[in-house]
Formats: sequence, structure tokens, C-alpha cells
Amino acid sequence: MRIDAAVLREPQGRFGIEQIDVDEPRCGEVLVRISGVGLCHTDMMVRAMPPGMVPLPMIFGHEGSGIVDSVGPGVVGFRPGDAVVMSFESCGHCHRCLAGEPAYCDHFDFLNASGRRLDGSSGAQDLSNVEVGGRWFGQSSFATHAIATERNLVKITGDVPLELFGPLGCGVQTGAASVIMAMGVQPGDSIAIFGAGTVGLSAVMAAKVAGATTIVAIDLLASRRDLALEFGATHVVDGADPDLAELVKDVADGGVMYSFDTTGVPKVISAAVAALRVRGFCGLVGIGVEDLVLSPQALGAGRSISYLVEGGAVPQIFIPRMVELWRRGQFPFDRLMQVYPLAQINEAEADVIGGKTVKPILVPGI
Repeated sequence: MRIDAAVLREPQGRFGIEQIDVDEPRCGEVLVRISGVGLCHTDMMVRAMPPGMVPLPMIFGHEGSGIVDSVGPGVVGFRPGDAVVMSFESCGHCHRCLAGEPAYCDHFDFLNASGRRLDGSSGAQDLSNVEVGGRWFGQSSFATHAIATERNLVKITGDVPLELFGPLGCGVQTGAASVIMAMGVQPGDSIAIFGAGTVGLSAVMAAKVAGATTIVAIDLLASRRDLALEFGATHVVDGADPDLAELVKDVADGGVMYSFDTTGVPKVISAAVAALRVRGFCGLVGIGVEDLVLSPQALGAGRSISYLVEGGAVPQIFIPRMVELWRRGQFPFDRLMQVYPLAQINEAEADVIGGKTVKPILVPGI
């Protein structure tokens, strides 16, 4: 079928709205009519990566939500008319998938960052019959429609603003699941969150839900620090201060049990590690291109550090938990959103880079 999609053809170019032909859903696949899709920094990482690392042209978009239009052969869990959130892709048959850890799928990088199925096909072509990446994170949802798989869909029930729910599939999920699932923050714990964008603010909300009594949010923008306080941070620190670790220690009784970096900036990560108390853990989710260098002493006293993929979440389990917390008023992630027409994707990108908008939501057809 023919759809409209935002296509990126050059790493530093602008997104262009084009007509694209996509294949009918294959076995296990589902065609989703997009209600809304979040714009995430991961969708812009091609701007910072070495040439060729992310294949172009590509339809990006990996925080989509919408309504099932049709299903391919073998799909049993979804039918036309279902409201869904689309999350990351996983193979379902490797050791980690079988162990209930799809975020650490052996094929995660290819399935989510190549724009292709495992067999190498993209399922999308432009009007000149040139192949376009159409499987970014198993969805490529900067479009009017997207092909997903039964594995990366989560059904949403009840009366909800569906167009705002796409970021539950990645950015919001990453922040919240990293705190609740991967790090296991408990009542009375302390945590410092470096970067108060969508992921960081979701982590703040999750830390409050988890019962952390010291929640320190660090960001360059005063407006983001103010938001963090509204969402549950007990302290905020200006990210421009050269002594970040010492400031966190000052407000956290000598250090935090957990730190969480969303920036991917080596000097910030170093501060996040330095702010830990004995046996503390630093979780990383920011995508960086520079090397991280730590002295052995930085990890002394049992401190540890690890990269967390999607917070280790199983979307079909964790996304409904977030929805229920939202219904109870405990997880107001929708307050981060600002709606833009899909055709204004370039303006939305400029606004998120400039700090004007926390989470742009692109809506086709408005």
C-alpha cells in the first residue's frame, strides 16, 4: 500500500514528507495506522554517527501508537481496531529472548538500528522503486502507517489519548524501567539522575513511585530542573556546575546509592560514578560517540556501572504497569508532550534540540 512518511536521505539533511510503498504484512506482522509518534534523540543519532553506520534513506520513528488496520498470517493476539503502542523489536528465539530479556536480544542491534528485517528486506520503496529503510526499531513510525510485529506491539484498552502514548514504548519506558526494574530502586533509596529530558524525567517519576527519599535531578536548563521538582525530585543541580559530584554528595548525605546518566557525555558519566556511595551502581542509557575513561579507583568500594537497554523491560508487562500508574495520577508522563503535525518534523527536531520542547509528538493528518 502507499503511505506518507518522513524520510531522511542525508545525515545532516532535513526530513522530507514522501509517498512510500510498503509491503502487505507478512507472517507475524501487523499494519498499524499511526495516531501519534514521539520524536526521540535516538531518531537523530545518525547526525552524530560516522557516515554509513546508520543506513540511509530511512524512515525513522520508534515511539509509535495507533490502531491496527490489518494483520498478516499467523497473528493471533491482535485484530483490526485494536489500539496499540509499538515498542522495540526482538527475535523471540535467541537465548536472551527465551530467558525473558528481549531488550538484550542477540539480534537487537540489527533488528532495531538497520531498518531491515532479519532476512535483510525493508518492506518499503520510494516511487522510484529505491529501497528505503522501513523497519527502524521494528516499526519506522514517522509515517501515516507502519508495519510492526506481534512481538513489539502492546494492546492498550480503555479511553486514553492514544496519540500521546507512543513514548511508553521507548523513552518513557527506558527511564521508568531502568529505575524500577534494572536498578531496583527501593523505598528509602537515593538516586541522582543526570539529564532531565524525557528519559530523565520519567526516571524521576519512577523514583518517586518506587519510594526513593532522595531524588537529585541534574540538568543545564532551569526549566527542566523546575519540571523535575514538580515530578518528584527532592533536589536539583545545575548541570553547568564544574563540581557536579560534590554537589550531589552534599545534598545526598555523602553520595547516592544509584546514579543514572541519560546524556552519554563522558565527563557527566564520570561525575555520576563519582557521586556514588559504597556499593553504588551507575546505570547508563545515553548514546555517546566519545570514549569513556575511568580509573580503577573510580569503581573502588564495590561501585559498578553498566549500560541498560530499554531498562531491561518486557514491554507487554511493563507498559501496562505504566498505564495503570498514569490512570492513578502517579505517573503523569503526558505532561511532557507537545503535539506537532508530522509535516512539521523539522521544526519539532529544532525545538527538542534547543530545549523548547521536552517530547514532541508527531501526528499525521493534522
